[in-house]
Amino acid sequence: MQLLLTFLTAFIIAFFASPSGVSGAFLLLPFLVSVLGITDPSANATNFLYNVIAIPSGVYRYWKEKRMLWILALIMIIGYLPGIYVGSLMRTSFLLDPKTFKLFIGIVLMFLGLNLARTIRARYVKEMDEKVKTFKGVKGFVTLKEVSLKRVSFNFWEKEYSFNPFGIFAISLAIGIVGGAYGVGGGALAAPLILSIFKLPIYAIAGANLLGTFTSSVFGIISYSSLGYLPRLDIGLALGFGGLSGMYCGARIQKYLPEKLIRISLTILILLLSFRYITQFFIQL
Repeated sequence: MQLLLTFLTAFIIAFFASPSGVSGAFLLLPFLVSVLGITDPSANATNFLYNVIAIPSGVYRYWKEKRMLWILALIMIIGYLPGIYVGSLMRTSFLLDPKTFKLFIGIVLMFLGLNLARTIRARYVKEMDEKVKTFKGVKGFVTLKEVSLKRVSFNFWEKEYSFNPFGIFAISLAIGIVGGAYGVGGGALAAPLILSIFKLPIYAIAGANLLGTFTSSVFGIISYSSLGYLPRLDIGLALGFGGLSGMYCGARIQKYLPEKLIRISLTILILLLSFRYITQFFIQL
């Protein structure tokens, strides 16, 4: 019964989260902690399994569509890996107390919820619609132009974009630490920062972000296992295959879903969870 509940929860979260471009992994950790009662660091290792199983199909899709910016993925991975290990050490050293860990969960969810709320604004939606209309029918292939220690540039949608590799590395390292302590690959945290700081198109970086999240999740399982906290394989597999099924179904009916309503619902849910976890630290509810 527990495995069926886990599968259905992962399916529902992935079904509604994936059309909005939001990872469901950060919502599954509260389920593991508060519903299943897994409060030790094995919950983090188990949550990483969700990404390991659910993400590969998405990575393959971006690779097939030639929208994989490999150099960006490599830089993100180089930053993620040491960050993930440091984060796992923090979790097993300073965040073992369930009360403290729930406060940490609440803070991370607050960041994600506020960022998701930003995407609901009419101005944001209008800008995204205009971009889609402008480039409708244009082949969205990523073409690498320049690679150096100071600058990486590429063409996408007949426009040139660039970023500083050290800046991407620094962001990925910081996100890796937070993601390692939380139990997620970091993609949902890294994407809004990269988009806002470097002004890169989400359509071009999504594949690299997904690959980075997958790799960091694999390393996250290894890190926690080396520290003596193995993932719960039965729960992890139920999460992974539930999420995989949910993402597939969500992608199939994406065009029929009212995206703004879904984003509003997800934002409310995330912020309510955040508020509950944060207040629980100060007030016993």
